[in-house]
Amino acid sequence: MQARVLRDEAAQEGFGARLAAACAGSALIFLEGDLGAGKTTMTRGFIRALGHRGAVKSPTYTLIEPYDIGDRRVYHLDLYRVADPGELEYLGLREMLAEDAVVLIEWAERGARWLPVPDLRVRIEHLSVGRRVKLEAATSKGGEIMARLESNL
Repeated sequence: MQARVLRDEAAQEGFGARLAAACAGSALIFLEGDLGAGKTTMTRGFIRALGHRGAVKSPTYTLIEPYDIGDRRVYHLDLYRVADPGELEYLGLREMLAEDAVVLIEWAERGARWLPVPDLRVRIEHLSVGRRVKLEAATSKGGEIMARLESNL
């Protein structure tokens, strides 16, 4: 997929919503970008598109925010405060990854060598106006998500 420019917060949420529509079943998605790039904004669009009506906050301090939305389960993780990848074992992440759930992880590089290869990497970069989003499929499931996403853009 070519890089896409998202002009504002509403566009980032909208892209998250389209990404949610493209995810059928479970998926492991890494959201990458500097502080303030909009990883949580995109996640908010993703989760609201599935039907969640409450707040979608950054799990910077809680590390994990689970969402049960109809028959879908989504986990939103922020590993920014993780000092050692071994800490992920205590969070129950192995069990989460075994579920039929979408797992969205911010700051996944903090879990390097412990986390499996993601289905999809979403890289968000600051621009003078808006953000640039690049996607990279790392598995066949990620390729399927990208194909569905491209057909709906």
